[in-house]
Amino acid sequence: MNKKKIVNKIQKDKYTMRKEVLTSFFLDNKYELVTKKQIAALFSIPKADIAMLDRILSELEQEGVVYVDDSKRYVPLDKSDLVKCKYQAKSAGFGFGIVENGEDVYISARNLNGAMNNDDILVEILESSGKSREGKVVKILKRNTTQVIGRFSKSKNFGFIIPIDDSIQDIYISKKNSQNIRDRQVVQVNIEKYPTASSKAEGKITRIIGDSSDAHIDAKSLYVSYGLDEMEDFNDLVKEELENIPNEVLKEEKIGRVDRTKERVYTIDAEDAKDLDDAVCVKKNKDNTYTLSVYIADVSHYVKEKTALDKEAIARGTSIYIPGKVIPMLPKKLSNGICSLNAGEERLALGVDMQISSMGELLSSDVFKAVIKVEKKMSYEKVYKVISNQEDEDLKNEYEKYKKDLMLMQELAHILNDKRLKEGCINFEIPETHIVLDENGDVKNIEPYPITFANTIIEEFMLITNMAIAEKYYFLELPFIYRIHEKPDEDKLKDLNLILSNYKLKLKGIKDIHPKALSDILSKVENNEEKDIISTYMLRSLKLAKYSHECLGHFGLNAKYYCHFTSPIRRYPDLFIHRMITKALENNMLFGNNELIRYEMQAEKYAKSSSEMEKNATKIERDFDSLYSAMYMQSFIGEKFDARIVSVTSFGIFIELENTVEGFVSFNDMPDDYFMYNENRHMLIGEKTGITYKIGDKLKVELIRSDVLTKQIDFRII
Repeated sequence: MNKKKIVNKIQKDKYTMRKEVLTSFFLDNKYELVTKKQIAALFSIPKADIAMLDRILSELEQEGVVYVDDSKRYVPLDKSDLVKCKYQAKSAGFGFGIVENGEDVYISARNLNGAMNNDDILVEILESSGKSREGKVVKILKRNTTQVIGRFSKSKNFGFIIPIDDSIQDIYISKKNSQNIRDRQVVQVNIEKYPTASSKAEGKITRIIGDSSDAHIDAKSLYVSYGLDEMEDFNDLVKEELENIPNEVLKEEKIGRVDRTKERVYTIDAEDAKDLDDAVCVKKNKDNTYTLSVYIADVSHYVKEKTALDKEAIARGTSIYIPGKVIPMLPKKLSNGICSLNAGEERLALGVDMQISSMGELLSSDVFKAVIKVEKKMSYEKVYKVISNQEDEDLKNEYEKYKKDLMLMQELAHILNDKRLKEGCINFEIPETHIVLDENGDVKNIEPYPITFANTIIEEFMLITNMAIAEKYYFLELPFIYRIHEKPDEDKLKDLNLILSNYKLKLKGIKDIHPKALSDILSKVENNEEKDIISTYMLRSLKLAKYSHECLGHFGLNAKYYCHFTSPIRRYPDLFIHRMITKALENNMLFGNNELIRYEMQAEKYAKSSSEMEKNATKIERDFDSLYSAMYMQSFIGEKFDARIVSVTSFGIFIELENTVEGFVSFNDMPDDYFMYNENRHMLIGEKTGITYKIGDKLKVELIRSDVLTKQIDFRII
């Protein structure tokens, strides 16, 4: 080790030791409030190390260990009434403090104290009623927004940036910082001065994104605002590593793997899919049992721990899918190339052979490293036509030799699906939005995403695989990342019961709810439109699924053991557990104690970061759907549509069209009456006319506004 490295190590050790000492000092029960000057004196810190002390204290503030009060003294957070949280803006005027372990806190515009979206903040609780809390920002621990994308609004002596993210307030731009910028240009701004309770943020324009005359400027602006333009490419270190990855499976890579290249293995996916990470094969045995073999791309063979590729995959966490484009977690050489289970090409995979009874019971499972060759890439659309006997002559000829295998897959999928539904798995049938772009990138059509039993075949096979893997490695006590879904809160279920009362339905046993109680409700609803409405509200009453290093079960699936194993090309948790499984297979489950501790820490860390990146990807995908919906609907202003009510609020109603586009009807655009909001029944009642509006009601509406900037679509009731 050279002299410079030795000095750096000494400094790092010194820093770590002092931080640990200060943390213990603040958390000691005998601690009395002191200032930074007093801390320096107490610990005899020389002037040369004051900068290090500043950095440590700043970090402890950001981490929520302490905060500085008005008298400049350091107060341990656990000895105060303040709550550390992350601010999540719902508009430029209000939002919520998201608490890691606790109830979120509502924060109104007057109590924001200059907080911006994603800031780490300290909140004082002003009012608490049941589980509802309102708070005031007393300190901003860390600013997490440094750049903003928006439209420039020019005046004589200054200008403003109107952010495309409407949760951020306007940003002041001085005349000096807006030279040569034209009105309504879309620009990128660096924040130079953050907002306070009484003043706006100030910024400097650093980049011109484009002009408002560009037909695609809104999509381009949103794209840049999320930093997706910077994620299109990968860094030089990743590119260097890619050069050493082959384009085909090498002879030496097959050693020690089970050869399944002669087996009839198929991929079934969307017609235009290029990242194919799962392939399947089904056989029926003489004793009426089934052998389901599922093969998942062996991504961990190519993405090794501690490499630049792995670090980038951790940072991204997931692939992001927006209309017409994919921002991949892994470079295309892997995602579309050597890792993708392309037909006719040898590929490395982790295989799972499952023996399944005629009643759908998993009898046994075996996990192994394999080499496969997919016989045919199939599409959902074509497979559905084949299994439902809707083929034309060309399709019959193309699929003739595969039809027997597909019918067997359908048979097994029905058995698995029936078993899951019988046992109480909640089957939500909520149509997803499918946005179709033309060759110019303009919205050609918006429609419900077509889901058929061909999709269900693959879904059922992946579900049982994920459950089998989770159960097997839970009992082997391997460091792991599980997919968990906790039980819903009782208060949420009470609210759901109010909705269900409109349909003369009621949930029982909400104190210790079982998923079967929810699935039984759905099975009682025969009207498909009503089922969609109830499914939507039921989904809203449940908690979000997330990743965890602990196996806490999956409520919605009624599964005690569940993980994500089947998509390592596009999700990091899958890749991580592939790595664990491979190490277990290669080392006969032998791990050193230090190694186990290290992987346990990684599992906890990556579960948390992957959950956050999944939320971020979902937000991006929804924002693009909303933007494209607003763009598409602009050409239909003045036209009339059939709609149904999907939500009723104290300020208006939200509706959905048959093409899945959602919009809003305010009180001003409803029949001439004064409407009262019945909170218990989620219903509006006209004071003069007695007209009621409730969830599920069908309406005839006229489109009056489609604002691309705010992504808001407004209707009036005819």
